Amino acid sequence: MTLEIGLSHTLTRTVTEAVTANAMRSGTLDVLATPALSAWMEECCMECVMDALNEGETTVGIQVELSHEAPTPVGGEVRVECFLRAVEGRKLTFAFTAFDKGGIIGRGSHQRFIVDAARFQAKCDSKK
Repeated sequence: MTLEIGLSHTLTRTVTEAVTANAMRSGTLDVLATPALSAWMEECCMECVMDALNEGETTVGIQVELSHEAPTPVGGEVRVECFLRAVEGRKLTFAFTAFDKGGIIGRGSHQRFIVDAARFQAKCDSKK
């Protein structure tokens, strides 16, 4: 597999108590928290390109633009769809949309950067 514009991926998750706004302290309601939706979006984009990377490479998130447009209750199923919109050297730009049974709940864009996993981790660990 190669990194080609249009590469796509889908991720499905169920809203649990652990990912509510109330539990994550991003709000007071028992609905899908925006930070959880953001994490699922990042996971979807990361998984989208993993098989196309060289051995020892991974991606790290560098930018998120997210519009969380509708609530999803505990027990609701969320489907996140992403596609690779641009490749500029090691910078990857994705578009994503999230749905529940009522329709679109979120959308936005996400940028990731391809890095050497061991080198990146070592650089971070040097801060200890």
